Amino acid sequence: MGLVTPGLGLIIWTTIAFLTVLFLLKKFAWKPIMTAIKNREESIENALKASEKAMAEMENIKSNAEKEAKKAREERDAILKEARDLKEAIVGEAKTKATAEADRIINAARETIKNEKLAAISELKNQVATLSIEIAEKMLKSELSAENKQNTVINSLVDDINLN
Repeated sequence: MGLVTPGLGLIIWTTIAFLTVLFLLKKFAWKPIMTAIKNREESIENALKASEKAMAEMENIKSNAEKEAKKAREERDAILKEARDLKEAIVGEAKTKATAEADRIINAARETIKNEKLAAISELKNQVATLSIEIAEKMLKSELSAENKQNTVINSLVDDINLN
């Protein structure tokens, strides 16, 4: 069993070496290592806080962006509605004006037709009267070419006048 159990001298020198290394580490390396670990811990903690802050900011920005997008959509819809209403008003006004203009033109055409009809009727009456007078004149000339016929016509006219 000599190989497995260490000797008393080895245990003492190993303990002294261990305590010396421990003392040196505590004296020179322990504080810088602890400071480095603490600094690293603080930087990780700060990074986590910054990450959480950035996430909160991103949520806030996302929320604001959604609000702005909704507001922009509402404004767009309002503008489109206003444009549709304006278009309908303009179309309605144009239809009203066109209808009024068409009615005015139709009434003017009817009035013109009526006036021309009356003028044509008047002209026709004048022509009929002129033709009637010419026919009567020609008939009277042929009828009254003889003097005895003239006397007969005059006597019948006088008799008619006396009867009236």
